[in-house]
Amino acid sequence: MSMRLSRRKTLGLLAAAPLAMSPAAARPLAALGPAAARAGLIYGASASRALFDDAAYRTLYLRHCRAITSDVDLKFDWLRPHGPARWEWGPADRLVAFAERTGMAFRGHALIWNENPPGWLKRLSLAEIRRVFDEHIDTVVGRYAGRVAVWDVVNEPFWPGHGRPGGYRDGPWLAAFGPSYVARALKRARAADPKAVLAVNEAHCERDDAVGRAIRKGMRRLVDGLLEAGAPLDALGFQGHLQPQLPYDDARFAGFLHELGAKVGRLDITELDVNDESFPDDVKRRDALVARRYRDFLTHVLRVKQVRAVINWQLADHYSWYAGLARNGELRTRRPPRPLPFDAAYQPKPAFGALLAAFEARSRKPEPGNRKGANR
Repeated sequence: MSMRLSRRKTLGLLAAAPLAMSPAAARPLAALGPAAARAGLIYGASASRALFDDAAYRTLYLRHCRAITSDVDLKFDWLRPHGPARWEWGPADRLVAFAERTGMAFRGHALIWNENPPGWLKRLSLAEIRRVFDEHIDTVVGRYAGRVAVWDVVNEPFWPGHGRPGGYRDGPWLAAFGPSYVARALKRARAADPKAVLAVNEAHCERDDAVGRAIRKGMRRLVDGLLEAGAPLDALGFQGHLQPQLPYDDARFAGFLHELGAKVGRLDITELDVNDESFPDDVKRRDALVARRYRDFLTHVLRVKQVRAVINWQLADHYSWYAGLARNGELRTRRPPRPLPFDAAYQPKPAFGALLAAFEARSRKPEPGNRKGANR
């Protein structure tokens, strides 16, 4: 099914937009972090070096966030771009220290990912890649032991487009170990920091097309295998890069979360934003549709009691990764994207109101069950 919106459908959605917009308009000074906490959630955003270069942007985090996720600074190719013996610790150290200084929980993203291996890694033998894999986890997790609340130990293990058995994402780690690299990574991370929450983080599961269904199937199989093997899997992350131009079924995705939450116990939405490239050029209309997508998604997702965190991927539009894609011509339009709760002037948008309303709705209807770990 196509998610392109006809003019009639667009106008119909706009008629409902005040539901998403009104909370921000009524309470412009509300903060997202405390509202989420009242709902048993931790709210935050990813952050990069812009946090230190832009004082106004930093103030936005201090007001609204109770957690920070590293954006790129802890990824393998950013930590070790030049060779096995050279480490670029400075940016990651600074981000972890900022989280500590401000009392925010820190999420380390991401220890192991098969994408973007530096050239030097691709030139190694499989035996050498295995050694680097173990060394990398031991060194990075060991360096920040006791300072990182949650690790995305393995990021995006599946991508059906690579054509590998089981739908796994291809890359050096899969080549070196096969699918067992996931359990191996979790076990080594646990040995390096016994107290951190260890997660597998995946994308595209909210899509209700062939890709989304294939990845959900892979995740079910992977989770069952990890638990049967006794791997230390504490949480699952689902990114939530929402693509309204693709088929989706929020109720079906929530059912999938219920299923896996019953097995793992903690679920996080880890990289939330809305791709607005299929929406109208008019900013007011586009913002209303983005807010509506946030609202509909969170209405279903936050009914799942095991969901413990909601993390936006950056906070303001001009720092979104979509801004770079638009400039490079990788979206269908070069207009500035508006996927996040705050605009380029750091003013709240209707998406902000949608987030706030979703948190408040969950706080009014507390779910029964164990809340352990909600503030980790």
